[in-house]
Amino acid sequence: MSETLDKIFITDLVARGIIGVSETERAKPQEILINLVLFVNTYKAGKSDNLEDSVNYRTIAKRVLAHAETAARQTVEALAADLAGLCLEEARVEKVRVRVEKPGAVRFSRSVGVEIERDRRNIK
Repeated sequence: MSETLDKIFITDLVARGIIGVSETERAKPQEILINLVLFVNTYKAGKSDNLEDSVNYRTIAKRVLAHAETAARQTVEALAADLAGLCLEEARVEKVRVRVEKPGAVRFSRSVGVEIERDRRNIK
């Protein structure tokens, strides 16, 4: 029988960083919107009520923000891959869904971006 995975989510995390290929995009930090879904077995934490048995989403959010604000990547795809790798460094995270958006990057759209899923089998 396979292990059931629950979801811990971090919604609408806003970073300010350099992302893009044009001179204008790289001239100053811009808003980057990040959404994460961490696939984790929360059974033990649910029974024990102990943070040590779960994933500390505050710690992950801080690491993700710090990276997004300093990485200066050219593409949202590369930043999303970076963030997926950071999340999977947490031993209890088995799989992650990462959505990275650049609000206002395309005229007449609210946002553009990419959403990826990675697990321990397909991350370097």
